[in-house]
Amino acid sequence: MTAIDWPLEIYSALKDAGVRIVGYVPDGGHKRLIELCIADPDVRCVVLTTEEEGIALAAGAWLGGVRCALLMQSSGVGNCINVLGMTHECRLPLLVLVTMRGEQGEFNPWQVPMGQATRAVLESMSVAVHRVAAAEEAAPSVAAAAKRAYLGNSAQAVLIAQHVIGIKSFQEQSAR
Repeated sequence: MTAIDWPLEIYSALKDAGVRIVGYVPDGGHKRLIELCIADPDVRCVVLTTEEEGIALAAGAWLGGVRCALLMQSSGVGNCINVLGMTHECRLPLLVLVTMRGEQGEFNPWQVPMGQATRAVLESMSVAVHRVAAAEEAAPSVAAAAKRAYLGNSAQAVLIAQHVIGIKSFQEQSAR
């Protein structure tokens, strides 16, 4: 069986949705997707210092007539809580792709609390949440969330399970 290249499929879904700006905080789970976006001359990639800057980037892009997507890790969701209220109150579209940490097999205990709270935090801020549990679900989930976000002026998050992105081990990290 051939492994599904879910980052490439998500990249294609973003392109099909008309996304032209991608904001991200560097993340190993999104590494390949980030590289694909950077390599595309039609996509403007913006490195963020904190995830909450991405909400403002997406709002500004939308007001300027451009579609934006944000890439972040589940631990970054906690940095966005206050500013997420803006998307709901202003009816701004938001598409966020979240690589999950803190799930089964997590080597870093600091990732567990936010990993467990990510869905509830997003939903409490009126963000619709879609979970990708298998690689073949990634692109269709992103495409559907993008449609809902941009046509319905709503906030949509796609959570990509840790086993889809690959589980890091403590040995891998300590060897670096």
